[in-house]
Amino acid sequence: MLERYVDESRLDEFLNKRSPAYKERGLEGRKLTKREAIDLMLEDPNLIRRPIVIIGSRAIFGYRPDVYDEIIG
Repeated sequence: MLERYVDESRLDEFLNKRSPAYKERGLEGRKLTKREAIDLMLEDPNLIRRPIVIIGSRAIFGYRPDVYDEIIG
């Protein structure tokens, strides 16, 4: 699922920057590749921004009701 939805050009939308794991791993300011980000998320699921809402073929990571409304109409 992560391979399908994570976009390398927008990694900040998928990683949970508020997670203690994010800070402990020193990820602040690091430029990650999609593969590195996915590997980190699989290793520590707390790094995945939640909730993950799938609407049709699109996945929205994080609580973003304005985006949900925009997609649903």
